[in-house]
Amino acid sequence: MRSLSPNHYERAFENWLLDHRIPYAHCDEQRRLGPSSGSVKNFDFLLCPPSGGRVIVEVKGRTFAGASLANLRGLECWVTVDDVESLRVWRQALGPDHEAAFVFVYRVIQADVDLDGHEALAVGLDRYVFFCVGLGDYARCMKRRSPRWRTVTLSAADFRRHAVGLSAFLSRREIE
Repeated sequence: MRSLSPNHYERAFENWLLDHRIPYAHCDEQRRLGPSSGSVKNFDFLLCPPSGGRVIVEVKGRTFAGASLANLRGLECWVTVDDVESLRVWRQALGPDHEAAFVFVYRVIQADVDLDGHEALAVGLDRYVFFCVGLGDYARCMKRRSPRWRTVTLSAADFRRHAVGLSAFLSRREIE
């Protein structure tokens, strides 16, 4: 694995982008430069997929401890309200040719997991799988998870309905 981002989930994602020759820019998360409307959380990556447009990405690293990815069960997909609000602000500020999405990077911890045909990135003994949910789909379906921590999530059914593999997401995205 190339040593790029400080977070191993972001490094896995960045290595996937390099392996698939997807042009991107990695955002410095230490600075909150935001649009003129005020300081907002920076996104993680800006992608330039071959299908056109630009994709503003917030990476969310999670662990998958299940035995199979069939039916996408057991996949945590929570984010903070700040993540949702910040992606909305960035998408509006960067213009109509930009889409925003959450990329959920799951580190598969069981050795004999049935990946159910989903693409995985092997890094040493670790394997990672990637699923994307567009901001619009996420925001329409999100449910409050924890008021105290200001987190939201998708129901398992909504995640299954809207989550797609990273390759599929980047090849078919049309700007909404």
